[in-house]
This record gives sequence, structure tokens and C-alpha cells, in this order.
Amino acid sequence: MKHQETAQEIIKAVGGTNNINSVYHCVTRLRFDLKNNDKVDNNSLKKLDKVMGTNISGDQFQVIIGNDVSKVFDAMVKEHPAIQQSTENKQAKPEKNKNVILNIFETIAGVFAPMLPAITAAGMLKGLLALFVSLEWMSAGTDTYRILSAIGDGVFYFLPLLIAVSAARKFGSNPFVAIALSTALMYPDMGALLSSGESVAFIGIPVTAVSYASSVIPILLAVWLMSYVEKWVDRVIPAALKLLLVPLITLLVMVPVTLIAIGPLGTFVGSGLSGGINWLLNEGGLIAGIVLGGAMALIIMTGMHYALVPIILSNIATLGFDKFLPLTFISNMGQAGATLGVFFRAKDKKLKTVALSTSFTALMGVTEPAMYGVNMKYKKPFAAAMIGSAVGGGFALAFGAKAYVLAGNGGLPGLPSLIGQTFWYSFGGMILAFVVGAIVSTVFGIKEEEGDAEALAQFSPGASAAPAAAPSSNAANVNVDDMGAPIPTNDAVAIAPMTGKAIALKEVNDPTFGDELMGKGVAFVPTVGELVSPVTGTVMNVFKTKHAIVVRSDNGMELLIHVGINTVKLRGQYFEAHVATGARVQVGDKLLTFELDQIAKEYDITTAMVVTNTADYKQVLPVKLGAISIGEEVLKAEI
Repeated sequence: MKHQETAQEIIKAVGGTNNINSVYHCVTRLRFDLKNNDKVDNNSLKKLDKVMGTNISGDQFQVIIGNDVSKVFDAMVKEHPAIQQSTENKQAKPEKNKNVILNIFETIAGVFAPMLPAITAAGMLKGLLALFVSLEWMSAGTDTYRILSAIGDGVFYFLPLLIAVSAARKFGSNPFVAIALSTALMYPDMGALLSSGESVAFIGIPVTAVSYASSVIPILLAVWLMSYVEKWVDRVIPAALKLLLVPLITLLVMVPVTLIAIGPLGTFVGSGLSGGINWLLNEGGLIAGIVLGGAMALIIMTGMHYALVPIILSNIATLGFDKFLPLTFISNMGQAGATLGVFFRAKDKKLKTVALSTSFTALMGVTEPAMYGVNMKYKKPFAAAMIGSAVGGGFALAFGAKAYVLAGNGGLPGLPSLIGQTFWYSFGGMILAFVVGAIVSTVFGIKEEEGDAEALAQFSPGASAAPAAAPSSNAANVNVDDMGAPIPTNDAVAIAPMTGKAIALKEVNDPTFGDELMGKGVAFVPTVGELVSPVTGTVMNVFKTKHAIVVRSDNGMELLIHVGINTVKLRGQYFEAHVATGARVQVGDKLLTFELDQIAKEYDITTAMVVTNTADYKQVLPVKLGAISIGEEVLKAEI
């Protein structure tokens, strides 16, 4: 699916443009501020090829895309420019009992996430310059170095300007007035006045000397208060004078208030937060590293790490280093190692391929495919990743590991941000997290049949069923591909494999089948606990738990029949198989019997029958729905 089509489908699934207040993206996710999260169609989102999953952090709805997130975002904004930024007249969301601390974290995340591309680019350049100087590839005194340094340092020196724009969009105020506010604070003569050492006053009120270059909290608080001042002034000023007087009065009020009260308060708050976090990281050492390293994946999942960006930036600007950032690198390595462990233990070739590729992606700093696609899916690898990260984090902080710039990438490409006196301690922590995560994940292992999605992964649409005996030589209408799998050569018909009621597949209360992820087909609500072969052909797979079976017809149609929803958890109880993998069967031959009444006490007994090689056919359609008996034609696949 093209990015434009994906963008349109995502907008439709989140409730349309009328339900979107704003949207921006980070490295891997689209982050929506929606009027009503209840209007989101999660099932439609999960069916999209580009969508890895969804998440809700507070009120923010997140769509996880991966590496192509910027392309999807650009396509989205190209068609609907207005959704990129907040407007002043948002429709109010339904009132909820909100956690104040969580709301603060969300607000900070919403301000800083759009700025990250600029910040991380500058941070990466600063890291590379430090590397070039340490390797003596460049001299710090050259004109080239000074120009490149200006690119890297300029963003951090004028950081209040970036914060002003992003905060104004977040709080619904005029971004240009916010910039005017921040430029007044950073005007050279203002800096000289405040740093002169002489007492400074505004209409007799003392002004505290504060340096606003590279500051974070003061301008954030100032723009937040400015949003209320601006809106109040806008309400009381006549329409004919708004353009002139609203920004003028706003600035005349906010610049002095910021200099007199907000600036010193923001500096105090920022210093207090930084001091508290730094005290924990400095004094906690090994214990802090174990706890924070192990919990880092959970912190990142909730988006709370964005709330620490102001502290990280403040540390780098004032101290020249930060001790929290190395833990993000270490957490990524833990996820990468755990996924590699899945690669070692998995038997399914498709899963091994996915695990190996996502492990590499995590090494490069993008962990969502590994975290959501593999580790959380199988649970034990996610625990292994946290254990590895805890070991690596404990090692790193025990030796005082530091990051010296904010490079923005927590993988191998971001290593320049760690270059300094403690580089090898940070790197050692990363290696430990990767190795321990891989070992623990390999030892823990996975249960590939743990959930239906996992157990059925090898039977994805268009994939060949598990290998078994080759079709017999007397099978009719058989052509085979290079792997020996039959290629459908004509239309195919399947009979009802059980007695009961035939229903549309979309009525199955399981997205694996209901959303046709496995292929098209039909479903049944059985009234008798007997399953027969719907075609003449070969039994390609009888699941160990006996709740599902795959049959390939002689003319190439592959049918997966899955009895009940989540019945894999019964681990074979109440089921009896009458055939084995590789057996030849005639249409109507008994495949399984099951204790229908016992299973129905615990699970939905709806049975899905899908054509797993749907892509080989022009269309796959039910022939009959409603009351049905074994032997009646129920499904047709047309070439």
C-alpha cells in the first residue's frame, strides 16, 4: 500500500479529520491528539500493512509505524495541512478523571517531541565533532570546525526559541508572539544587563539575574501563562484593534512578568528537578542503574521519557553531561539481544527471519518492531530484555557512565553522543545488556503455540502450509512450483466440514480470522462435535493441541480449520485426532472429534475455515450461509 493510501486509511480509522485536533510524529510513531478516542477503529488500523500496532498514553493516541513514519506523516499533512498543528478553537474532550502528574508528562512530551529532529541532528553533529577531534581528524581551532560547531551549538543556545514555537502550538497561542517573547529574553543587551552584576529593576520591582540561553523550564512556563493572557486580552479588545493591541499587550505583560517572577521560578524548578534526578543517578549508582535500566522499556512505552528531555538538556547545557541517556542505549540493546534469543530458539522459519531482522533494527536504535512485534508478543523475551537492561544499567551507573550530547538515536548510530571519559563504561553496559538479554531469552525459550496468532504465523496468506508428504501421484490437476507445492489450476469447492450454522467469517470474534488476516473463508457454529475433511487431498498439519488442522486439496486449495476461539489453551483436552500429518483423506473422512459441550463451557466454539492461499485465487466466496449439514457445498475458490 502506498504511503498516501496508508495515510488516508489511518485518518479514516481514527475518526476522520473532524476528530483530529493535531498530529505529529517521533522516530516511529504518529501521535494523535483526538477529540474522542472512542471513535478510533483499532481493527481497521491493525489490518494496514504499515501499522505495527497502537498505543494510548494518557489521552494521546499513538499509531506505531516504524521507519516509514515520516513518509506516512508527510502524505497525511499534504492532503490535510490543518491537522498538523493545534488550533485555538478545539472541541473540548469529554471530562475524565485525569492524573495530574500524567498530564504534566503528556504536556512536556507534546512540546518536545516535534523539536527532536532539530535537537538530535545538532546533538549528533556535536558528537561527531568530538569524535573527529579526539581522533585528530580535525582541529578545534579551524574555521571549518567553528562553522560546524555553530550548527551544533546554535540549536542548544537558542533552544528557548524552539520551545516557544512548539509550546505555543501545544497551548493554543500565537507562535510568533511566543518567539517575540523569547527573543526579548535573549536579546544581547538584555543578557548584558542581567549579567552586569548591578541590581536591575523594572518600574521599581527587582529583576533577578537569570541567563536564558539554553534554558528550558522558564520559557515553557512563560508560554503556558502567555496562552491565558493572550486569550483574555483577545476577548476584551474590540475586533478592529485585535491585530495591533492583542500581541502588544501580551508582550508588555509577559516579558516583565517573566523577568520578575517566571524566569527565577522556572530556574529554581528546573534546578530542583535536575538536582533530584542527578542525585538519584549519582548516589544510587549500581542500584539506580539496575532499577532504571530494567524499567526503561516500560518508561519508553508510556512516553514518560519525553518528560525527562528538559532535564537531560539542562544537564548537558550546565554540566556538560547527562547520566540518564546511557540507560536508553542500554535498554535498546537489551531488546535487541532478547529478540536475537528468539531467533536462536524459534523453529518456525518465518519467525526466525522476523526475529533476526528486528534484532538488527533495535541495534540501529528503533526498538518498536522488536519490542511490539516479537518480545511483548511472546512475553518471556520481554522479561529477558528487562533483565539484560538491568544488568547493563547497573554496570554503567556503577562506573558513572555519561552521555555528552543528545544524539537522539539510542542505538549504534548514536554512539558519538557517549564519546568522552566514560565511553567504555557506557559501551560495556550496552554489550552486557545485549549479551545477557540474548542468553536469558534463549534459556527462557518461547512457546510458539502460546497464542493463536503465534501458532498460526506459518500459515500467513499466500504461504505454503507446513511441509509434509508430497501429493500422491494419482492426484488430479496437479502442477507444482519449485518447492514442490501444488499450484491451483482450476476452481475449487469445499463442503461443510461440520453440522451447524454457517456464518460470514467477519462475524468471528477473533481479528486473526474476522479481519481475514489468514485469508478468506467461512465460519461455523457447530451443533455436533465432529469435523470431517472438506476436500479430497492431503493432511498437511495436525496441531499438537488438536484444535486445528490444515488440509490441502488435490487441486491446490489450502484450508485451515480452527475449532473454537483460544481453544489452544486447552492443550488438546476434549479433542481427539483421527488422522496424522501426511495422511491422504477423501472428502467426508473424519478428521477430529471433540467434546462440544465441555469446550462450550469455557470458550467460544465458533470454528473458522479459511483458504490460506487466498492470493492464488481471483475470489473466495461462501456458497451457503445459515443452517448447514456435513456434505453440503459451502465454499468456492475461483481461479
